[in-house]
Amino acid sequence: MRSPSGGRRMRLAIIASLSMAALFTAAGPAVASAPGGPSHDRPHDNRNGDKNDNGNGGKHDLQITVLSSRPDQVSGGDALVQVQVPDDVSPQRVRIRLNGAEVTRDFSAGEQRRTLVGLVDGMRAGANVLTAETTGDHRRDARLTLNNHSVTGPIFSGPQQQPFVCKTEQSGLGQPLVDNHDHVGLPVFALDADGQKTDQVVGWSRDCSVKPRVDFVYRTTSGGWKPLPADGGRPADLATTTTADGRVVDFVVRWERGTIDRFIYSIAMLSPLKVDANHAADSAWNRRLIYSFSSGGVGIGHNQGELGTTIDDMFEAEEGLAAGYAVAYSTGNDTGNHYNLQVGGEAALMVKERFIEEHGEPLYTVGVGASGGGLQQYVYGQNHPGLIDAAIPVYAYPDMVTQGIHVGDCELLEYFMDVTDAGNPKWQNWDNRKLLEGMNSSSTVRNPYTGKPGSSECVNGWRGLSPLTLNPHYGSAGSNQGLMEPKGVMDTVKWTHFDDLRNIYGVKPDGFARRTFDNVGVQYGLEALRDGTLTPDEFLHLNATVGGWKDPEDMVQEGAPFVPGGTFDPWSSRNMTLSPDGGATPAPRTEGDVGAIEAAYRSGMVFRGKIDIPIIDWRHYLEDELNMHNSRQSFASRERIIEAQGNADNQAIWFTDARPGGAQSTQLPEAFKAIDTWMANIRKHPERTVGQNKPSEATDRCFATDGRLIASGSHVWDGILDHRADGACTEQFPIHSTSRIVAGGPFDEDLYKCGLQPVDKAVARGVYGQWRPDASERARLKQIFPSGVCDYTKPPVGRP
Repeated sequence: MRSPSGGRRMRLAIIASLSMAALFTAAGPAVASAPGGPSHDRPHDNRNGDKNDNGNGGKHDLQITVLSSRPDQVSGGDALVQVQVPDDVSPQRVRIRLNGAEVTRDFSAGEQRRTLVGLVDGMRAGANVLTAETTGDHRRDARLTLNNHSVTGPIFSGPQQQPFVCKTEQSGLGQPLVDNHDHVGLPVFALDADGQKTDQVVGWSRDCSVKPRVDFVYRTTSGGWKPLPADGGRPADLATTTTADGRVVDFVVRWERGTIDRFIYSIAMLSPLKVDANHAADSAWNRRLIYSFSSGGVGIGHNQGELGTTIDDMFEAEEGLAAGYAVAYSTGNDTGNHYNLQVGGEAALMVKERFIEEHGEPLYTVGVGASGGGLQQYVYGQNHPGLIDAAIPVYAYPDMVTQGIHVGDCELLEYFMDVTDAGNPKWQNWDNRKLLEGMNSSSTVRNPYTGKPGSSECVNGWRGLSPLTLNPHYGSAGSNQGLMEPKGVMDTVKWTHFDDLRNIYGVKPDGFARRTFDNVGVQYGLEALRDGTLTPDEFLHLNATVGGWKDPEDMVQEGAPFVPGGTFDPWSSRNMTLSPDGGATPAPRTEGDVGAIEAAYRSGMVFRGKIDIPIIDWRHYLEDELNMHNSRQSFASRERIIEAQGNADNQAIWFTDARPGGAQSTQLPEAFKAIDTWMANIRKHPERTVGQNKPSEATDRCFATDGRLIASGSHVWDGILDHRADGACTEQFPIHSTSRIVAGGPFDEDLYKCGLQPVDKAVARGVYGQWRPDASERARLKQIFPSGVCDYTKPPVGRP
C-alpha cells in the first residue's frame, strides 16, 4: 500500500475542516472524467466507476464513483472515491464500509453538489467491496467492487518484461529497494557510514522500486533550480512567475518522485514558499494538469529509463509550471525507453491515479509531447478515454506501429538504388529517389554517410531504425546492464520491437515473437511506372531484386556503422532476403504473421481515429531538412479520424515554417491558450460536440518563421485530403508521400498486409496505366509475384 504523503494528508485535513453543510448547498465546477472513463462530452459508458453492483441508477439512490481510476484498475491499495447522496437523504446518515470495516470518517464534503469524497486505503490485493448505506427508515444502499493491483503493476499489460534494468541511481533517487534474495535483477549494495556503496550485496531488485520522495525547489533569477532552504527562509535569488490567470507568485515547486508500474514518475506543481495548515502545497495550482509524454526516441525495452535530475529535463515542464499547471510524467511514457504503448498507457493511468489521490481531480488534463510523445496522445486518447481531455501532439505520427510499414522499406529501396541498380544513372540524381520512397529527397542536402551532397529522408531520418526494430542481436539497455543477474541474463534478450510487444503479437514455437512487417504483393514504384518516369524494365528489375527481411531467428549481428568494425553495411543488407543471381530468381518477400497483425489492431496499438477530444497537432515544417518528422503525418491522423467519425472537427493542424532564412518560432504557448478556451467552452456547453465548441483561435493555421500568422480557417489545408484547389497553407507547405503510397496504397496507411489479386486481373483492370504487358512480361510479373499483387480495393488482411 502506498502511504499518503504529507501533502495528501494536509489537503484531506483541510477539506475535512470545512463546513459540510455549506459545501452541500453549492454545485462545484465541472471536472474531467476519471482515467479510463468517458471524456467530457462523451455519453457516459459506465467505465468510470459509477456503475454500482446493486444495479440501481435512479436519482434517489446512492451512487459510488471511483474518481482516481476505473474500479477494476485500482492500484497501490487506495482510491479516491465519491458517494453521491440523494436530495432527500442527509449526508450525516450515510455510512461507508470497505470489506465490512467502516471508513466513513475518511470522507468529507466534495466539490460537487451533495457528494462525499474520501481516500479509501488499506485495500487487499484483488477484489474489494465498498458499500454505502443510509441509517434510519427508508434505507438506501450501493455497492461497488474495486479490483486492486500492486503499485509495481501490471494491471492489464500482461506478464512484465524480464530482465528489467533499474536506473533509479542515475535518476538521483538512490539504489532500488531489495525485493528478492534469489540473485534476480540488479544487486543492491550495503552503504558505509558516509552513505557510499560497499562491495557487500544485501539483495537484488527485480522491480526497481524506490520510496516516494517530495522535494521543494525554486527557480533562481539566473534561470537554474535550487533546493528550497530547510529553514523556510526566502532565498535572495528566488524568481517569480506570472501564471496564466495573471497572478504573480514565487516560483517554488513541489516535486514528487517515485516509482509506479516499475517506471520512475514525477509530479511537479507550484507551491507557496511556506507550506503549513493554512497553505496547502497545491494551493498555488491553477487546477489544470499537463501530462508530459516526453520528446520521443525509439527504445526496445528492458530498461526503466532515467528521470532527469532537474525539472527542465521533462518536456514543457518549466513552461507549464510557470503558468500554474501541474505537470506529471513517467519514464514509462518515454518512447526512448520502449515502444510498448499498452504498457505506456497503463503507466500513465497509474500516475494520474496517484495525482488525483494526492491533489483531487484536475479541471482538465492536457497531453503534450513530441514525436513519440505526440503519437502516444493519439493512441491513448483512443484507448483510454479520460486519461487526457485534450492533446497537443508535436511532430506526431498517428502511431508507431504503422510507421514501421514504410520505414521497413527504406533500406530495401536504398540498397537497390545504391548497390543492386547502381549503374542506373537515374539514381545518381537524388531527387529521383522519391519516385520509389515517396518521402522527400534532395541532391543538395549533405549525406551524413558519404559526406557528399545528396540524401533522402530514408537516409537522413530513418537509417538505423530497421536494425533497431528488426534485429534481435542489436540493442542495449545502457548503464547497469553489466551488473544484472543471473550472469548472462542480458544475453538472452531478443532486441526487437516485436519481442518488446510479445504479450500483444504472440510468440512462435521457436521463442521469437510474431512479426507484422509484410511486403508480399507490393509493387514498388507503381505510380512512377504509371506516369512514365519508370520504364517497365526498371519496374520489373526493381520488384525482382528489392527483396525483404529475414526472419529474426536467421538474422546476424550488424556491421559498421551500427557495430564497430566489420563490413560497412548501412543498409543492413546482410539481413535482407536478396536474389542469389541478380534477379533472375526473384528475391523473396517477407510475409507478416496475420495473427500478429490482428493483435496490433485489436490491442489498440494502431490508431484508428477513434478520438473525441480537442487536438492541436503542431509541428515545424522540416521537409527541406529531410527530417523524420515529415508533415504528411498530421494529415494521415486526420484521415483516420474522418474515417472513424465522419469528420475531424476536433483536430486543428498547425505548421510553423522552419526553412532556412529566419528564426524558428514556437506556437506551443498559443496552443495552450487555445486549448484552455476550448475546454472552457466544453464546460459551458456540454451539450455540444467537441467540434462545435472549438474556438476561433483553434482553427487550422500556418505560421511564418517569426511566428506571424500566414493563414487560418477551415480551408487552408484544402487540396491534401480532397480535390479542391490548394489552400493558402497547402501552397506554402507541400507535403510528400511514402513508399507504400507510391506503390498504389491508401493515404492513411492503416494497412499492414494487402489483399491480393492475380496478375492477369490486375492487367485487365488497368492497374499498370498505359503499360500493357505482353506475354513474356506477364510471365515475369507472375514469377515475381507468384501469389498475386496488391488489390487495394479489398479490405486489408487482418484488420477488423
